[in-house]
Amino acid sequence: MPTVVDRPAQRYVAERATLAIPEFPRIADRLPPLIGGLAARGVTPAGPPFFRYRVLHPGMRFTVEAAVPIDGEFTPDEPAFLDELPAGRYVLDTYVGAPDGLAAATASVLAWGEAEGLVWDRREGPDGEEWGGRLEVLRTDPREEPDPTRWVTDLLFRLDR
Repeated sequence: MPTVVDRPAQRYVAERATLAIPEFPRIADRLPPLIGGLAARGVTPAGPPFFRYRVLHPGMRFTVEAAVPIDGEFTPDEPAFLDELPAGRYVLDTYVGAPDGLAAATASVLAWGEAEGLVWDRREGPDGEEWGGRLEVLRTDPREEPDPTRWVTDLLFRLDR
């Protein structure tokens, strides 16, 4: 059952791409180099990596960021960049299973929120639906748990109010 949680602002290092679901490995594959780049410079991640969905474009395309949370100052090498998740109230739901079930899990959380009368931090922009905070937090390291049916992902959606 989804819950509403308060989250502080969180700095992160990321790379961004606009792509369709079949192309998703192109952005997902950026996480290991991001983490490796941080480690090479002595920076420990401040939590698990995540995907931040910035824009949902018409035709099932997304502008999404592969991101690693950090504490403190850091200047990444391009094409990586530094950004910050906004503080606020978020709906949290935990999904266990392979990535191909995330779309249905997301739809379920969004339907729950609508039924509860929640208002999401999203608006229509020139390129599609823009989200202030829509995340998939990867709590399972695939190197430690190779079975994707056992992967744990937190779904987080920022509320507008």
